Amino acid sequence: MTGFADAQGDELRTVTERLCSFDTTGGREGPAQEWLADKLADFGFETYEWTADAERLGKHPSFPDDPTDIEHTEASAGGPSLAERPSVAGVLEFGNPNDGPTLVLNGHMDVVPVARESWDTGPFEPTWDDAGESLTARGSADMKSGVATCIFAAKHLAETDAGELDGRIVVESVVGEEEGGLGAAAAALSNPYPFERDAAIVAEPTDLTPVIATEGSVMKRLHLTGRSAHAATRWRGESVLPHFERIREAFYDLESERGESVTHPLYEEFPVPWPIVIGTVEAGTWSSTTPANLTAEMRLGVAPGETVDEVEAAYEERLAEVVEENEWLSEHPPTFERFSIQFEAAETDADEPVVGALQSAMADYDHNLDTTLRGATYGADSRHYVHAGIPTVIFGPGTIEQAHFPNETIHWPDVETAGAILVDTAREFLG
Repeated sequence: MTGFADAQGDELRTVTERLCSFDTTGGREGPAQEWLADKLADFGFETYEWTADAERLGKHPSFPDDPTDIEHTEASAGGPSLAERPSVAGVLEFGNPNDGPTLVLNGHMDVVPVARESWDTGPFEPTWDDAGESLTARGSADMKSGVATCIFAAKHLAETDAGELDGRIVVESVVGEEEGGLGAAAAALSNPYPFERDAAIVAEPTDLTPVIATEGSVMKRLHLTGRSAHAATRWRGESVLPHFERIREAFYDLESERGESVTHPLYEEFPVPWPIVIGTVEAGTWSSTTPANLTAEMRLGVAPGETVDEVEAAYEERLAEVVEENEWLSEHPPTFERFSIQFEAAETDADEPVVGALQSAMADYDHNLDTTLRGATYGADSRHYVHAGIPTVIFGPGTIEQAHFPNETIHWPDVETAGAILVDTAREFLG
């Protein structure tokens, strides 16, 4: 047992509340990051700061080629520029830091927008239940509690084991994770520290289970063209809706086929391991006119071991088959183009020392904790570090079911448990 909750619990609550009080939607992480950098310095961390460069991210496969599309993403359109959105980090050194490894504890400061009418409390007014065991606020689960937990785990280890270990712990608070990982991608492309990074833990909400694989995704926009006609003579027109339905059915058939043919041991528990979602459909211009145009935007799942390009090609091939079988579509071929952010899948080997250290710490802390390694059907900033050659595992308090949800809530004892486990994980990894 680390004594983490007794030593750090009260201040951990205070810092988490303060972080949750910042409205960090729409690219507005700046004030929270400035406050956090000062707090890290007060705690004795050496602080670092970096910003993402749109020109450089434009060469990254996850991001649009046009730097303007990165500078003004959907989440931050009209908001602060990338130069006003710093990622910050604090570093603690142990013993002879160059004789030991460096472990990164990572979290993100941005949160998704809020539908305030769906909330019972103010989204940025942190609210505790009567027992003081549940905290409700936007970002409480995804993932400001995780950021605070990383800070206090590193702080606790420095206060208890400073003379017994060699190495470094880096605590990161990055920006733009919900926009594809702006801060993490920048840190992966250009190391902001004067030392190498040996492993990372991303403290996303995982129900205190270790996740070593994340799914990728490719965002595609489909556009169909028909021919308009008055409703009274609709047979003179060519509605796009039946054509869209053919394509939709073909895509979901491919999803089912891929669920059988593309297998992975960490994804057998999911009923749809590589899901597609057609999230938006816009068609027609008038209720009494045959719809002559349709635009649909969708997300296609990418399995670990696959590339975005491979999955994109599979769906493009299936679309081509539908087009070839239909005279109208053959003469008026649809467009099917990428847009927004792409997520490559990522996986860390189960034999990596950071994975073993986490599992060992979990088992020592509580034998009832499930140390089974898992995969996730979402993407995370972990992929940027994995692709940079940094073994990364995802582990944190809270549940993904609360992420992006009205009245987002985290069970506080899980935060304290996560902190204690991160302390023991770091101790074993540095030791």
